[in-house]
Amino acid sequence: MRSLLAVLILWLPLCAQDFSGYEIVPVGEGYKFTEGPAWSREGYLLFSDVPNSRIWKYTPGGGAPEVFREASNRANGNAFDAQGRLYTCEVGARRVTRTGKEGRITVLIDNWQGKRLNATNDIVVRRDGHVYFTDPAFGSREDTRELEFYGVYHVTPTGETEIAAKPEGRPNGIGLSPDGRILYVANTDERRLYAYDLDGNGKASGERVLIENIDGPPDGIAVDEKGNIYITANQLPVYSPRGELLHTFRFSERPRNCAFGGPDMTTLFVTSGTSVHAVKLGVKGAVQY
Repeated sequence: MRSLLAVLILWLPLCAQDFSGYEIVPVGEGYKFTEGPAWSREGYLLFSDVPNSRIWKYTPGGGAPEVFREASNRANGNAFDAQGRLYTCEVGARRVTRTGKEGRITVLIDNWQGKRLNATNDIVVRRDGHVYFTDPAFGSREDTRELEFYGVYHVTPTGETEIAAKPEGRPNGIGLSPDGRILYVANTDERRLYAYDLDGNGKASGERVLIENIDGPPDGIAVDEKGNIYITANQLPVYSPRGELLHTFRFSERPRNCAFGGPDMTTLFVTSGTSVHAVKLGVKGAVQY
């Protein structure tokens, strides 16, 4: 009992975080619907303007965001891997693509057993190259989907694909614990956050509900180096690794997704409807590259 108490005493300060004194700073505005923030280790942020089918690039200290890619097939979620390659969920084309550093775009997956994916939404890449993405269906995609389920998919570094989960509700945002051993998936319909254990081969098991009754349909996820989980919903609540509510960031527009970045990885970038904001924090984001 004493040894367990000692572990808890040491563990609690590691997860504790002071959220006072922060400032929410606008990065860009005037977009139609922003999503998919992803920080490149080369020093810039990418984010999607989904209806306008553009990916934008923002370099801190470099002025206003500029267009990174036109005709992006209504790109939504974005993520970088350890090699600096960009992975994108293209809602319009119902596929996931990988863009090499030289700019070549490769289709990673666009179907499951011969049927087109629903509407690829959000994506994350583990440091060892395992890729995970969600495939819900919203709006018109719900009426035209070919698959009879909503999926969370796993793509191995060698390109093999398997279904990590088939939730009843629609999976949306996705994230990883700092050590890459836990996969987090936000379920929009159920207003829950699910957790899955990941093994060395990237396989998911041990499905469980970590957080319930989130205030609003949960969307994007970010995780800091202490394992705290940031979820965009009606606002932006922050939870401990055990699912305890720690703080809520409030925005004038509903947050849609978030990602850590900046030169020291202590800035939380938040896409919020027509705008993008930056929140400087006293903790680094969990890095998978």
